[in-house]
Amino acid sequence: MQKRLFGTPQSNDQRNVDEYFEKATKDALSGGSLTHLPDQSLFFIDKDKDFSIKRKIEKHREKVLRCDSILQRSTLVQKVPSSKRKPKKSKAKVLPKEKLNTIKTTEADQDSNATVLDIWDNKEGDTKAKKKSKRSVIPAVEIEPPGCSFNPSTDDHQDSLAVAVADEMQKVYRAELGPQPVPRRVHGTKIDEEDMYFLDVDDTNDEDLKNDEDLENDDNVAHEHRPLKNKRLTQVELNRRARRKEQLKAESEAKKQENISKEIDCLPDIIKEITKEDEEKHKRLVRRTVARLERLRKAPPRLGKHKFEPEPVQVLLTEELTGSIRTLKGCCTLARDRFKSLEKRGLVVPGGKRKRPVVADVRHVRGGATLELHSASEKVLEACCRNPVVAAVYSSICYNLRDFGAVRP
Repeated sequence: MQKRLFGTPQSNDQRNVDEYFEKATKDALSGGSLTHLPDQSLFFIDKDKDFSIKRKIEKHREKVLRCDSILQRSTLVQKVPSSKRKPKKSKAKVLPKEKLNTIKTTEADQDSNATVLDIWDNKEGDTKAKKKSKRSVIPAVEIEPPGCSFNPSTDDHQDSLAVAVADEMQKVYRAELGPQPVPRRVHGTKIDEEDMYFLDVDDTNDEDLKNDEDLENDDNVAHEHRPLKNKRLTQVELNRRARRKEQLKAESEAKKQENISKEIDCLPDIIKEITKEDEEKHKRLVRRTVARLERLRKAPPRLGKHKFEPEPVQVLLTEELTGSIRTLKGCCTLARDRFKSLEKRGLVVPGGKRKRPVVADVRHVRGGATLELHSASEKVLEACCRNPVVAAVYSSICYNLRDFGAVRP
């Protein structure tokens, strides 16, 4: 079955002709077809400098609407800030009164620039400043020199030994050459009878001399207080005294002028002396600061009654050097080292030398048996730590004596 055609070819040709004529009439009315025209006639650049219209539009856009101005104003209920900013430390500048008055008026008018405050905060505010601990110059862990190791080289070991010997000798020299302390008690000596007689004679002579001096002084005072006869001065003597006074006054003024002229001539020398003094003061200040910093690196500032005493250098002698850790002499100084480090950094107040309490004799009687434990038990404990055989014997003795009520094993 053949398909049905919706249009004949004659009708299609007639439609195309009509469209062509319509397009031709439109191009004729518009000035020609756009496809045949050049680009310069179609497009052009506007180079005019008349921006009056644009400025007006921008001004209208810059104007704040009434609704926006209402929103910008600070309301009665202020916002609670999520976080507080740290106040900036600004140097206070002295302003004249006129500027201060103008600033006050502008601050009163500008409600929009008001600072955001916390409604739950106190009026006075948090005035307490945070305390910041200063970082100590001394490190927490100080590394010992290489000469203090268990297997050092000969040069490093000799250097460390020299430092240790120098520290000990300084202590000895300070004790010998330093000022001797004032004795708490001065022991007196008995005086013989002959010495007492001589002392009494000296006291009497001193008293007689004092009495004679007092009498002479009384005579001089009486002589001074006698009435003097006033002599009548002549006109010649008065004139002479006046001339003498004027002469002395003129000489003093001349001396003053000479001194001033000398000082003016010596101005460059004076300026040099002042500059030298300033340089010496600056050098002295630098020396003091350097010495203070060195002191802080070696020891902390004085915190308490006692002064910090550093631990001596832990260096082994040449006889104690074995070259292996197995045969090394045990020295448990870790806790002491940490405690000294805390004292050196100023975190703990240094204390003095503490005396160990003396162990008193303990007597305990039970069932007719008497047991005495003396302070010699400490020596036994030390021997136990050194020798395991002695420790075993000591533990067996303590186990057997437990029934007698011993205080400590």
